[in-house]
Amino acid sequence: MIASARSPLVWVVHLSVILLVLLWTLPTAGLLISSLRDKDQLAVSGWWTALSTSTQSLVYRAPGADKQVEKDGKFVISGNLLEGQSTGQVSAFGFNSREPVAFQPGQTADLSDGEKLTVQADGTFEIVSDKAMEGTRGQRIFYTAAVPPRFTIDNYIEVMRAEGIGASFINSLTVAIPSTIIPILVAAFAAYALAWMKFPGRAILIAVVVGLLVVPLQMSLIPLLKLYNGVGAFLGVPAKTYVGIWLAHMGFGLPLAIYLLRNYMAGLPREIMESARVDGASDFDIFVKIILPLSFPALASFAIFQFLWTWNDLLVAMVFLGTGNDSLVLTGRLVNLLGSRGGNWEILTASAFITIIVPLIVFFSLQRYLVRGLLAGSVKGG
Repeated sequence: MIASARSPLVWVVHLSVILLVLLWTLPTAGLLISSLRDKDQLAVSGWWTALSTSTQSLVYRAPGADKQVEKDGKFVISGNLLEGQSTGQVSAFGFNSREPVAFQPGQTADLSDGEKLTVQADGTFEIVSDKAMEGTRGQRIFYTAAVPPRFTIDNYIEVMRAEGIGASFINSLTVAIPSTIIPILVAAFAAYALAWMKFPGRAILIAVVVGLLVVPLQMSLIPLLKLYNGVGAFLGVPAKTYVGIWLAHMGFGLPLAIYLLRNYMAGLPREIMESARVDGASDFDIFVKIILPLSFPALASFAIFQFLWTWNDLLVAMVFLGTGNDSLVLTGRLVNLLGSRGGNWEILTASAFITIIVPLIVFFSLQRYLVRGLLAGSVKGG
């Protein structure tokens, strides 16, 4: 009877989880589809229309007078509006921006100086004149075309061929990996001490750690930078080094790491530790041989959060590493690829998906520990 009473709630929970998964997966799927679309189609329609024919209003610059040929006593410039596209169909055309769809395919438009423009549905066009045409700039042809969906990896190729991408990828790994491992090592020792070792002021330290969780990064960044530069100048250490950004990320990540690991370790069975002490094990032996193996879900949970943050970070990297060409991280390099005015915005989707490949690998490798580590640390404590 209890089971039957709970069954509707179980279904609601399952459906809610599925809905949340879909909501979180949908943007990633849209990003992937957009990154594989032709940039012209990406500019005029959303990713959900990727499999349907799109109607585009475009402009084509015909060749100049130097490309004209003489046929049957007339001078002709010819070409195809859909050049470079495997398929497509022109539905309307014009020769000025005020009337871009004034003519239907097959009709002839009268241009200046007796020139005539004819555009066919397949995109072929001819500009015909009774006398030799002049001018280096060709006639602009406005047209509307129905273009079937096109997918390409050109956006990825453009990003991967960009100068400095490989070095920036290595720079990001050099920042993210130590910035994830170092806080875990330090926080694990501190969490064990706060959870199982009795010493004066332990409660105050725990309260300080909880309080540091709400300190904004932006508020503490400048004081931390001044402190680091002061110590570095005193010791003769260069300011822009990887050591500086590792220490910065360690400082920003320690409060959450200590809080999460301490709650998890405090919930471990006390009998195991007491039995180990009876057998003569020291605190270090208990920590290394018992606590760390049992705390792996919590360690993996924090590793996911810390790696995602350090990999996607740009602010701390710019402050502690600078914006030099040799020290620029991947996120900074991809921002530079867009240009100062966003001129290459069509590669944004491809570059964004490239940046999340490594975090996705890390997440799916450790995700089975995520929920277990977080929930165990939230319901147990001492």
